Amino acid sequence: MADDKKHVGAPDRDRISLSEDYEIRDWTEALGVSEAQLREAVDAVGNSAGKVREYLKLG
Repeated sequence: MADDKKHVGAPDRDRISLSEDYEIRDWTEALGVSEAQLREAVDAVGNSAGKVREYLKLG
């Protein structure tokens, strides 16, 4: 399902979508990781931003 850019808020900011180029760009910059590292983290723990952050701290 496409990301509805009219409905933003906490639920949208708490999830990482790897299907949108701008989200990949924004999340890799915000987290200081490569796209490959971001994809690995999402594959490992899901698309929750909090869980991805935790995973990247441990990795």
